[in-house]
Amino acid sequence: MDHQGPTRLLPTRFGTFLAPYHGLDGSPALQLRRDLDLVRHLDTLGFDEAWIGEHHSAGYETIASPEVFIAAAAEHTRRIRLGTGVNSLPYHHPLILADRIRQLDHQTMGRVMLGAGPGQLASDAFMMGIDPLRQRAMMAEALEAVVRLLRGETVTMRTDWFELAEARLQLGPFHPDGTELAVASTVSPSGSVQAGRHGIGLLSLAAADPAGLAALNGNWSAYEKSCAEHGHTADREAWRLVVPMHLAETAAEARAQAAYGVLHLVRYIEGLSDTTLPWGRTAEDAIERWTGEGFPVFGVATIGTPADAVARIEALAEASGGFGTLLLLDLPTGTPEAKRRSYELFAEYVVPHCTGANRGRETSMAWARANSERFLGAMRAAVEAAIGDAR
Repeated sequence: MDHQGPTRLLPTRFGTFLAPYHGLDGSPALQLRRDLDLVRHLDTLGFDEAWIGEHHSAGYETIASPEVFIAAAAEHTRRIRLGTGVNSLPYHHPLILADRIRQLDHQTMGRVMLGAGPGQLASDAFMMGIDPLRQRAMMAEALEAVVRLLRGETVTMRTDWFELAEARLQLGPFHPDGTELAVASTVSPSGSVQAGRHGIGLLSLAAADPAGLAALNGNWSAYEKSCAEHGHTADREAWRLVVPMHLAETAAEARAQAAYGVLHLVRYIEGLSDTTLPWGRTAEDAIERWTGEGFPVFGVATIGTPADAVARIEALAEASGGFGTLLLLDLPTGTPEAKRRSYELFAEYVVPHCTGANRGRETSMAWARANSERFLGAMRAAVEAAIGDAR
């Protein structure tokens, strides 16, 4: 189907969602350095975005401050935009968070983005004495304050967990349009409602999960409704979907490479649920499950070729009605070298298909082929004339 067909919108922007996920048997310092190197590599390949997570427990997701990581990554990249993916708003005073983002806005010369969510890991909230049942309400309260502060307002606001008294940011935005914001959404529509309320982007983290995929249209409808109720226009270009993929030249190679780290993910899921999974005994069993029914937390993975990735993206576009950005969930699906190659294959073959980058070349070749006899005839006549002149 054509990229500009009426039934769907293929994404035109691409990036990574870097939690990150790292096995417990490696050096955390080296893992973080490789994460920075990866973002630099993606910048070179022309990827548009990298979103960096915030986590404080459970051992696998080791970036506690996406802002610190973004500050480092910005110094080694030129064009890729860098987002917090996501800041857990109940963990931060809104003025402090907004001020840090505004500082990064200037340090990155306008490349920073703010992703907002309630916090994913219950263990994080527990250590801070936060009731998980309160996290979504706390996120809504903090989001209102952060949005207003970043839009240049002076905010006076009191809740049961923070207070703002004539609070304002010292610096204006680097660009007149300000900082782009997005709200994380999984299965429930709460994130969609908050995003629509403030007229900011939607970041669907569970697009690869069967339950999340089934909820996509419901979440988009909730977003459209909330936008309309608060005087905003819902724009599918501002919708980001997150999915896990690992690519190689052949499907067999991709599956063999994914065996490198898939059991790390299984152990992580087991650790969060305190359960030993029956399909977690061998890498082959785990990959079969992951590409079939899917994993809890990570959903269904595409482990194959660029053609498989294209088919998956087209199916997501068809199911969702269209979205603007696809983010690849970065996972230990291969050695660092194999992962870099996977991103290279995606940039080389998948991105041009979605953006239509080669449409003009294809049209030019088709025109040349259709007129080849005319062109060859003219060329033969020119050669014969030249030979005649030489005599």
